[in-house]
Amino acid sequence: MTVPIQCRPDEVFVLNLGPQHPATHGVLRVKLTMDGEYIVKAEPVLGYIHRMHEKMAEAGSFAQFMPNTARMDYLHALAYNHGYVLAVERAAGIEVPERAEYIRVITVELNRLSSHLLWWAAFLLDLGGFTPLLYAFDDRERILDLLERITGSRLTYCYFRFGGVYNDIDDEFIAGTRDFIKRLRSRLPRMYHDLVTHNIILIKRLKDIGFITPEQCRRYGATGPVARGSGINYDVRKNEPYSVYPEFDFDVPVYTECDSMARYMVRMDEIEQSLRIIEQALDKLPDGPVKAKKVPKILKPPAGDYYAAVEAARGAFGCRLVCDGGKSAYRLKLRSPTFCNLSLFGEVAEGMLLADALAFMGSLDLVIPEIDR
Repeated sequence: MTVPIQCRPDEVFVLNLGPQHPATHGVLRVKLTMDGEYIVKAEPVLGYIHRMHEKMAEAGSFAQFMPNTARMDYLHALAYNHGYVLAVERAAGIEVPERAEYIRVITVELNRLSSHLLWWAAFLLDLGGFTPLLYAFDDRERILDLLERITGSRLTYCYFRFGGVYNDIDDEFIAGTRDFIKRLRSRLPRMYHDLVTHNIILIKRLKDIGFITPEQCRRYGATGPVARGSGINYDVRKNEPYSVYPEFDFDVPVYTECDSMARYMVRMDEIEQSLRIIEQALDKLPDGPVKAKKVPKILKPPAGDYYAAVEAARGAFGCRLVCDGGKSAYRLKLRSPTFCNLSLFGEVAEGMLLADALAFMGSLDLVIPEIDR
């Protein structure tokens, strides 16, 4: 519950949450001015792990920057691979084979599932529940096994290439993915919803906590589950279609309650929708090459200003690429969804109990290296 705070200056104290604290999910410091258990003011402090990714894009070739994309949102690295290659492909005029586009969607959605499962596990651990983490990581490990088979990595993927993907998927990957879809669908009702979603303890911790109005989402530029939990029906895959997403039938979960429980429900529903997308992509998977022919090893796109956006697990990730005809970007500006989502924390947290603020922060699904680029 949020209450108006009226206190004398000599009654408040400053509490530093972080920069290394389990509830901040990264090296984030939140400077809290407290009146007892209530928050008078909350100031997120960033920059503890800033790595100059955008400057690095100007120093190396377009291909050399590709591994950097996975070092931002390491939980949904393939979406960041996707956003970057889309921008470069638009700049260089590269056509991607259809099979490669389907493989991109399959792997990105599997990676979205692994991201949501880790968020679910860590969020509940913040709230005091340990057992759900074991179930979530059991399922997530199976996704990582599938992705490792074709990408060679389990976390910081560098699988996409300009004009396609690194290598093709095989029958074993397809069969394993179908088996996983059946497994997760069978476990969701009992192990996820009966145990957690319908648990009265979770409901009391999240319902009517952390109200974010649609106007606040627009003012701060919030996207993804944060915005959709506040009634804003916006998903880049639907509103600004890219790749082969228009080929698939899926819904965009939207809740109008605007609280932490609504954001929780958006992500749980998105798990169902990602399973739908993957299943359709496997059914429609075409034959053909997975790489475009005659893509130069050293790209030199014509001078111009290009933009591409994708729907990552935490919202809209955008790449604005300015080229001058050289072998590296003149300027690469990366639009981080979590930066915008975190920015509204200070305003919304005022008047909250500290315990409620931690639950609210968890509902934002923060990945700090993606902010501290």
